[in-house]
Amino acid sequence: MVVIFSDLHTESGLKALDKFLSGKSYISGSQLTKDDVKVYVAILVQPSGNLYPNASEWYEAVSTKLAPNFSGKAVGVRIGGQAAPVEAVAPAANDNDDDLDLFGDETEEDKKAVEQREAAKASTKKKESGISSVLMDVKPWDDETDMKKLEEAVCSVEMPGLLLGASKLITIGYGIKKLQIMLTIVDDLVSVDTLIEEYLTVEPRNEYIQSCDIVAFNKI
Repeated sequence: MVVIFSDLHTESGLKALDKFLSGKSYISGSQLTKDDVKVYVAILVQPSGNLYPNASEWYEAVSTKLAPNFSGKAVGVRIGGQAAPVEAVAPAANDNDDDLDLFGDETEEDKKAVEQREAAKASTKKKESGISSVLMDVKPWDDETDMKKLEEAVCSVEMPGLLLGASKLITIGYGIKKLQIMLTIVDDLVSVDTLIEEYLTVEPRNEYIQSCDIVAFNKI
């Protein structure tokens, strides 16, 4: 439910809020929501307990709830079409209400602010996704294994976030060789264990591949 109070800096606006809060703990019911936060930061100061007892009691309750969570400046709070200069920011909870506007229609500035927040979240998530370089040994069953087909089997693996690099054959002994290959992976998308257990050492590739070992694993 969207509740609109025309001007909370006037007597009529505070009377309307006080009347609305009669018999209520919070604006939207029995729990604190973004509705309360927006009205709270718009009022700026606690209403008089003598003139507006319901609003004053509500304001004090909200203050107690929000005290540990507030820091910095609020953005996107509007009163009668004008931005309110307040020293507070809503807590991280109730992010689903980012586009709720209690004081009028959403403006282009509001939409832009929401878009900027979403872009910042996406950018942060992207930065947190690391990239690693993996050097892997792929071993055949025996000296009769076709190493060319083994290499083709390895290079045929396709996974989002996986890039196959340079490879070479290294002699182990007794006529047996192993394939050593460099991989570049996006950590959030590729698990090396999954790559080995679900792609490299299962049919049909396990006809040529006996096992895989990680030689080196480095963050880039």
